[in-house]
Amino acid sequence: MGENHQFVIADDHPIFRDALAQVIGAQHPGAAIQMAGSVDDVSTILSGSNDVDLVLLDLNMPGVRGFSGLMFLRSQYPGTPICVVSATEDVSAIRRCLEFGAAGYIPKSLGVAAITDAVTAILEGDVWTPADVDLTSPDDEEISALVGRLATLTPQQVRVLMMLSEGLLNKQIAYELGVSEATVKAHVSAILQKLNVESRTQAVIAASKIEAGQWQTISEDV
Repeated sequence: MGENHQFVIADDHPIFRDALAQVIGAQHPGAAIQMAGSVDDVSTILSGSNDVDLVLLDLNMPGVRGFSGLMFLRSQYPGTPICVVSATEDVSAIRRCLEFGAAGYIPKSLGVAAITDAVTAILEGDVWTPADVDLTSPDDEEISALVGRLATLTPQQVRVLMMLSEGLLNKQIAYELGVSEATVKAHVSAILQKLNVESRTQAVIAASKIEAGQWQTISEDV
C-alpha cells in the first residue's frame, strides 16, 4: 500500500540517501521518494507539497548545528512528521529530538528490519525509538525548560539565532535573510524575550547548552 506515500530523505551523504531510499522503496513499492542534501532543500520540497507523509532527517547537514535543522523544520511545517536518522546513539540527543517534536529517532547502525518497523510505526501515528534506549531516566530540568522555550521560536527566529551563534552582525543577518536591519532587531528582541535572557551573548550561550556533549558526538560520528 505504498503507492500513495510520499517520503523525503534528507542527508548530505548520497550513498546513505540511496541506501535508505532502497529500504523505503522495498517496503513501499510505488512510493514517491524525494532526496534532499540540506535543510533548505527539505524546506523547498515541503513548501511545494502538503502531501509528504514522512521526512527522514539527518541532524548533521550543511548550514545547521545540533538540533537547529529539526527546530526549523518543525516550526515551519508542524503538520509533517519528521524522523531523525543519525549516527549518534546518545540518549540525551534522542530525548532532545523528541522534545523538539520528532516523530521518531533511528540510529544509522540499525538494520533493515528495524528501519522498516520504525517507518511503519510512525506512519501509523506512533513515536518510534530503539527498544533498548531508556528514555525514562530523569533529565536536567533547566535544560528541559530551555528546550521548551526554544521550541516556541518561529522559523525565522531559529534562523536568526543560528546566525547569532555564528557571530554574524545584524546587518550581515539582514543581508543573508533579505530583510531590513530593523526586522532583524525585532527578531532578536523576540528571541531574548522567549528565551528569558537579556543579551545576544546569553541567547547564544543558552542555545549552546543543549548541544553540549552532543554536537561533538554528532559531528565526529557522521
